[in-house]
Amino acid sequence: MFIKKIMLLGSGELGKEFVIAAKRLGQHVIAVDSYNNAPAQQLADEREVINMLDGEALDKIVDKYKPDIIVPEIEAIRTERFYDYEDKGIQVVPSARAANYTMNRKSIRELASRELGLKTAPYRYASSCEELESAVSVTGIPCVVKPLMSSSGKGQYVIKSQSEIMKAWEYSTTQGRGDYNEVIAEGFINFHTEITLLTVTQRNGNTLFCPPIGHHQERGDYQESWQPCEVKEDELIQMKKTAAMITSALTGYGIWGVEFFLSDDGVYFSELSPRPHDTGMVTLAGTQNFNEFELHLRAVLGYEISEITHERNAASAVILAESDSKEMPDYTGVDEVLSTSNSDLRIFGKPSTRRYRRMGVVLSWGDKSATTDELRIKAKSLASKIKVK
Repeated sequence: MFIKKIMLLGSGELGKEFVIAAKRLGQHVIAVDSYNNAPAQQLADEREVINMLDGEALDKIVDKYKPDIIVPEIEAIRTERFYDYEDKGIQVVPSARAANYTMNRKSIRELASRELGLKTAPYRYASSCEELESAVSVTGIPCVVKPLMSSSGKGQYVIKSQSEIMKAWEYSTTQGRGDYNEVIAEGFINFHTEITLLTVTQRNGNTLFCPPIGHHQERGDYQESWQPCEVKEDELIQMKKTAAMITSALTGYGIWGVEFFLSDDGVYFSELSPRPHDTGMVTLAGTQNFNEFELHLRAVLGYEISEITHERNAASAVILAESDSKEMPDYTGVDEVLSTSNSDLRIFGKPSTRRYRRMGVVLSWGDKSATTDELRIKAKSLASKIKVK
């Protein structure tokens, strides 16, 4: 059967673009989130509002809709239920194993560092403030403390002095997602570039790689990205080898956002997401023959992707809210972006704001001769003109 019933767990901006790709191929989508009128729900065929950390509530909607495919978009899900869904014949993307490992920083770090022997930052876990003090004595200061389950920088705290350890513990254990009362402390790497290597695993085809994406973060959250990012040939070979190794170990089909640090002493594996990556929104600017959401859908549906081609260069810059509000926001400065050549924007349609929340993204592009430095400046300048009211 060509038309599949797809249940999307998490309905943010990444889910919205996935729904657009799915509807273009005639698929049926049920968009699930913890609040009503989330971005992807605005376009989906059906919607549900539940706490996805409530396993019984999750079971009920799966039984209600009997989806062919479950596509997780966020971390805060009772992913252990996915094994039962697979046993019932439901396809979990990329797989129940992948979802369970990647939704928890401890699981994925143990797999990467201990089992696969990948090069990572020094790290330790902590289940109390006292244990965090011991962890920091190993990782050194400065270091970054993260909840085991979070996304978009939520709950991340950079410790710059011994006096900040307690504050870091309190912040990370209250701002993360899920119900884990454990954190990971990571030593700093003196890196010069952060890379996302979008990697596509297929049921009927080879593992493919998109041109590397450079990105910049603040508060642990993506602020801008550009594609392609110039890297050395040996670095690219190492990143591809690492991405293929870890996605193979996790199993399943779809797109993965595999993150790396590039430093003077080599390539470090950082994290990976088993779904389209926020930095990959730059692919919406036509940098490739298929954007990351189209690639994800095709891999999920089992259709072979013969190749990924580099079409043009581009940069993205996020549009941020400056204050908290429960009212639907308005936007100014849109006309200037839309009247600028080789530029566009996406407004995510989030029904409320909070300070630093991503509300949209500006895209700027050029041909392959255009420098990404110039495109980054242009995208950031245009994004600064959009005000969220």
